Amino acid sequence: MINATPDKVWAVLTDFENYPNWNPFIKSIIGEPKVGSQITVSIAPPDGKIMTFKPVVVVFNPNREFRWVGKLFFKGLFDGEHKFELIDRGNGTTIFYHSETFKGMLVRLFKKKLENSTKKGFEMMNENLKRRVENSMNQ
Repeated sequence: MINATPDKVWAVLTDFENYPNWNPFIKSIIGEPKVGSQITVSIAPPDGKIMTFKPVVVVFNPNREFRWVGKLFFKGLFDGEHKFELIDRGNGTTIFYHSETFKGMLVRLFKKKLENSTKKGFEMMNENLKRRVENSMNQ
């Protein structure tokens, strides 16, 4: 839960230029986040190397949801659907829901890394997003 309205959370979440200043997991997002467009995303999982991939935006609903789908080499090998969802609690707070669903032949091979390193990266990002949004409200 973030102590700010969805529009305040969304403003930080979609300010991709400033990701290097606060986001320890997603280092950059380059491109126009509109449905059907391809963006370039670089992530840095804890204890891992920076990885860059080019997913396609499938949902971009301001102040509510941003979702993309990416694949490794070709569809069905290792596909991921990444989702950011903002739920307005109506009292000046927002629930930030951050998830990724993986499918494909190689998912089992990477299962342990996904459960540990990737999950830890999500948690670090979520905590930093909360801190950045709430601190910006206090300035």
